[in-house]
Amino acid sequence: MTFTMKSIFILLLLLLSCNTGDLNVIAEIDNEVDESSALEIVQGSNLLWTIEDAGNKNYLYGLSNKGKVKKKIKITNSKNIDWEDLTSDNSGNIYIGDFGNNAKKREKFTIYKVNIDTLTTNKTTAKKIHFTTPKDVKSEDYESFFLLNNNFYIFSKNHKTSLLLKVPNEIGSHKAELITKFKLDGKSTKVTAAAISPNKKTIVLLNHDKLWKITNFLSENFFEGDIEKHDFNHSSQKEGICFKDEHTVYISDERNKANVSYIYSYQFKD
Repeated sequence: MTFTMKSIFILLLLLLSCNTGDLNVIAEIDNEVDESSALEIVQGSNLLWTIEDAGNKNYLYGLSNKGKVKKKIKITNSKNIDWEDLTSDNSGNIYIGDFGNNAKKREKFTIYKVNIDTLTTNKTTAKKIHFTTPKDVKSEDYESFFLLNNNFYIFSKNHKTSLLLKVPNEIGSHKAELITKFKLDGKSTKVTAAAISPNKKTIVLLNHDKLWKITNFLSENFFEGDIEKHDFNHSSQKEGICFKDEHTVYISDERNKANVSYIYSYQFKD
């Protein structure tokens, strides 16, 4: 039997799908994106938006559902210190979270607001939201956030106890508010991405080998709600997550040893 390169590639995808639990491989991410650090769907766009993290270019990339770069927007008034996550508002504006802090030495962090009207351009200037952490909070690494009720909720990435901060969605400089400290399950506390569903009733927090689904929360201390652990039976450097709809999320990871990264889908079962 003779195999073409295309048939071998399809076979590899099928084998990968079989080894990822309930994860389904949607596409391989374009090689132009070296380290996909986030994933977001916005109103008014049919693209999947992503960024790269520390030390990479200050571009916002729009991907097709086949993982190809269809749009590349340079944020001209920014520097990619450590871009880690994306979120968006109901108007379709995109927010870039530049708050990665692996060395835990940063004191100031920035969220860049990219207006929906500029998503068809090749370069744009972004509005800036700056924040510092409360005095009694040590410098931590933050890799995930989402927007709810015009506030950003930002999660630290820690080995044991993590932090949930709140920053208003207002241009200017702010002192973040500590909402709570939380602990999930050992190293699984290391949250790499976060998202909230379109109806604002479900939160997901991503780890390399699982996600946490939070529902029935009545306050901004989300961890007082119901928390479910969803194991993937598959571990990679998963860094991006967003909702496709109320029951399905898209997930992305960074390049593995074979120099490939993927977009996956995961559907919650009722």
